Amino acid sequence: MTMNVLGQNKAMDEQVGETATSGRSSGQWGAPNSAGVSIASSISFQNVCYAYHKTLVLNGVTLEAAPGEILCLLGPSGSGKTTLLRIAAGLEVPNTGTVKIDNQLVDGEGVHVETEQRGIGLVFQDFALFPHLTILDNVKFGLAQLSRKDATTQANRMLERVGMLQYADVYPDQISGGEQQRVALARALAPRPQIVLMDEPFSGLDARLRDTIRAETVELLRDTRSTAIIVTHDPEEALRVADHIALMKDGNLVQFGPCEELYHRPNSLFSAQFFSEVNIFQHTVKAGMVDTPLGELKAKGFSDGDLVNICVRLSDLNLEVAKAEGDGIAQIRSRRFMGIVELIELGIDGRLEPVRVRIRADGLDKDARYVRVTADKQKIMMFSA
Repeated sequence: MTMNVLGQNKAMDEQVGETATSGRSSGQWGAPNSAGVSIASSISFQNVCYAYHKTLVLNGVTLEAAPGEILCLLGPSGSGKTTLLRIAAGLEVPNTGTVKIDNQLVDGEGVHVETEQRGIGLVFQDFALFPHLTILDNVKFGLAQLSRKDATTQANRMLERVGMLQYADVYPDQISGGEQQRVALARALAPRPQIVLMDEPFSGLDARLRDTIRAETVELLRDTRSTAIIVTHDPEEALRVADHIALMKDGNLVQFGPCEELYHRPNSLFSAQFFSEVNIFQHTVKAGMVDTPLGELKAKGFSDGDLVNICVRLSDLNLEVAKAEGDGIAQIRSRRFMGIVELIELGIDGRLEPVRVRIRADGLDKDARYVRVTADKQKIMMFSA
């Protein structure tokens, strides 16, 4: 189910509810700021550990979401991201470490603040709407502290903001999955929580609808100035919505920072591979250099004899048509048209695995058989093997 903050000050609700609604939204959900503005909070995790039946799920995770920002917890299944979200919500208690909201302790050192006292809104993967309540009553669920009239006004305002006001009197099973997601978001935001927690909120939607709902959700979070933590396993989704990304693996925080930093400056082969397909060349450092199919590269930070993984994204390789086979020349094994891009597999002497390249669909002559492969050395990444 969706849990909402229950202890908002009524006078503040009435004042914030009158937020100006001038201007039109670029999306489909109505006028910006018509939902009212939240008082955003920070949330921080310090050395959080959690074990389930002696299996370590989180191993000393430390990170923070600043007020008003969107933080994505990203990683494969079993990385611990949903458990960390549940700890933030107060649904799980860490074995060690602390959790603070606005520098106030909510978990750790013998303290545990219950979910309903944390000022949060929760949206789960399956939306968890109450089937026996109308759409309006679902959104009103977390507004018990308001009078019936004020709760109805606030719920209608949120339904209008997400484009669902016309469905106020119907039931969840009478609307589509995308519409249910909008209602779940409206219910989470109606009490204007300090923090919104979302667990894979878009994974159940088809691709085209997912893009639309995701963009409109981010717009609404920005309009209401909510701090949000979103769990996802999709790196493209994380890059689209997040201010900061926490990449997790096996209960560990692998890398944390702005989107551009994780993409352009991954700190490990795992990080590099998670955000895009890469070619990997494994070589030994000799005289401070590694000899690769892309030419000789300086092995900065490595010693002679070190085994290193050199990796380069498929889109960072360049092809130039060559007339015949020879040194530094690759043979085209296959080409696959993929719309605006083309995926090409190359055979290189001395290498069993093909080298894959992604180029513009019209970027290489159709009759080409041999090519020379180059790359911008600034975009080649090198990690210890």
